[in-house]
Amino acid sequence: MLIEEIMKTDIITLKPSNTIKDASTIMKAKKIRHLPIINDDHHLVGLITERDLKNALPSPLLKVKDDNIYEQTLDKVMIPDPMVGHPLDFVEEVALIFYEQRIGCLPIVSGGKLVGIVTGSDLLYTYIEITGATKPSSQIEIRVSDRVGILHDVTKIFANHHASILSVLVYSDAEHEEQKILSIRVKVMNPLAIIDDLRKEGFDVLWPNMPGINRL
Repeated sequence: MLIEEIMKTDIITLKPSNTIKDASTIMKAKKIRHLPIINDDHHLVGLITERDLKNALPSPLLKVKDDNIYEQTLDKVMIPDPMVGHPLDFVEEVALIFYEQRIGCLPIVSGGKLVGIVTGSDLLYTYIEITGATKPSSQIEIRVSDRVGILHDVTKIFANHHASILSVLVYSDAEHEEQKILSIRVKVMNPLAIIDDLRKEGFDVLWPNMPGINRL
């Protein structure tokens, strides 16, 4: 999946000549935490975040307040030349950037101009959508040997039950290096018959593990 498929394109922006007061007012009104700063040519020149504003403003505990700080222009407090992404970047690669750089948003630039923005919330929602967790479904977790063809062997059982698979996640088994865990979300509300056949074929079903589901 590409970033252009999930990025927001209706972007609220400000200019470097706008003030801290402008940014604070817009963030509160629109309930956003990031504002790209662009010039007259729509080129990204900076980024202002909710944290930047808090750091720039005096503590609310101070008895004497200097309201002039609100008139300070954003070019004095913004992050200049922020990290950016491209619409054709893969979502997985961008998610890794978020994790490694500990950022909350990524402006998306194409042809030198700002065309979108992606936030951590966008990435999280995309992950939820991809896994099918928003749809009526059941999740089955299976421990399998790490060998070629194992996924085919498992999904063949789902096909025999005419069960539509919404997603398949594969991750390492922390207890057994030579094995993997398959987390399969299937468009079935009662997967007991599938689980029974999986176990008949010798697969170790880890979840669901409920009373009444017999292990072989």
